[in-house]
Amino acid sequence: MTLTQLQYAITVANANSMNEAAKELFISQPSLSASIKDLEEEIGVELFRRSNRGISLTPDGEEFIGYARQVVEQYKLIEAKYISQEKTKKKFSVSMQHYTFAVDAFVEMVKQFGMDEYEFAIHETKTYDVIEDVKNFRSEIGILYINEFNKKVLTKLFSEYNLEFHSLLTCGIYVYLWKEHPLAKQDEIALEELDEYPCLSFEQGNYNSFYFAEEVLSTYEYKRLIKANDRATMLNLMVGLNAYTLCSGIICEELNGSDYRAIKLKSDEVMDIGYLVRKGVAISPLGRKYLEEIAKYKDKALN
Repeated sequence: MTLTQLQYAITVANANSMNEAAKELFISQPSLSASIKDLEEEIGVELFRRSNRGISLTPDGEEFIGYARQVVEQYKLIEAKYISQEKTKKKFSVSMQHYTFAVDAFVEMVKQFGMDEYEFAIHETKTYDVIEDVKNFRSEIGILYINEFNKKVLTKLFSEYNLEFHSLLTCGIYVYLWKEHPLAKQDEIALEELDEYPCLSFEQGNYNSFYFAEEVLSTYEYKRLIKANDRATMLNLMVGLNAYTLCSGIICEELNGSDYRAIKLKSDEVMDIGYLVRKGVAISPLGRKYLEEIAKYKDKALN
């Protein structure tokens, strides 16, 4: 297996066409097909499905291309630094469930990075997509939570995808609502007291299982339930409908403003919020810096 073969496979995957990939690589289509076939035979994996409509990646192929992209990208960085001696952009990407403190940690990391050239990415997204992003090298780190309810299912998925979960902080469950909500001045709120108000939940798309819910107590029979796709919409619904959501209780007023409250839910449930990485892959200096910023919220976790 050569670096050239990896680059060929990545180009074919991007083009979804052997002919188009061959044109882009300035080689003949038979030569490219032969090189891909040799690679598949060497690794014992079928990377592409061939049909009259063209070619597409197999599930094994998607995983392989994820690793191939990482190898090729690392090679380019080494080449630029030690051969071409170019000044390269620093790169970092993180995927997360909808946590304002995780966004705030990203902001602090970027502020401290300085004025060097960089290309950073942050993805607030669905639970399954957080896992997929780390698995497929789209993100170096994923931020999500596990608890007693979803632990077995998610841990099994992590193992299948060759990922590791590391705990960052644990916290109780809080009701997040508008400061003018009828229950906003209470010290604690029972779940039954919330029955008359809409509960807000993040939409999980095709993976809308209870185990992938971002909110704990996902199996509770809520009388009124509204699903949304982003935090801004949820905040508007809290004001307009006296709606609420369940959260970690770690609030960043710098991002959400001071018009909202987190009040302890009468429950013994605990969230374990942590980070997801690929097993055996070292965390970059930028990744470590980001995790240092998130770790600062450990003391802010309400229990």
